Amino acid sequence: MKYVILIHSNPQPWGHPTGDYVAEVQALPKEQREKMNSDFEKLLGELQERGELLGGEALGDPAASMLYRWKSGEPTSTDGPYAESKEHLAGFFSIDVESQERAEEIAAGFAGPGETVELRPVMVFGDDGE
Repeated sequence: MKYVILIHSNPQPWGHPTGDYVAEVQALPKEQREKMNSDFEKLLGELQERGELLGGEALGDPAASMLYRWKSGEPTSTDGPYAESKEHLAGFFSIDVESQERAEEIAAGFAGPGETVELRPVMVFGDDGE
């Protein structure tokens, strides 16, 4: 079963890892921040070893994005971000796991202070195109 883990955050200034730039994380004691970073690196290593991590990417500042829409019969573009929002899509990871329960367990490990993690199944189309 394939899933995507979407990381929503709003670091100030925009940077990665996002936790280094989120006020909620910066307010934590240094030892706790270091443990969180270590635990996350351990999780990523375990996912790689088990073959569950398909990939992932950090995304750039939403202020640098371009939006494309269809208007009056043709595409038009505007500067991003899409909407004024407290949080923006900061990055994503793709996983392939045996069950929804395993995906939920993994997604919980991606959650951190000041961020929202979204777990979403990837649509798989059959050989008949459905």
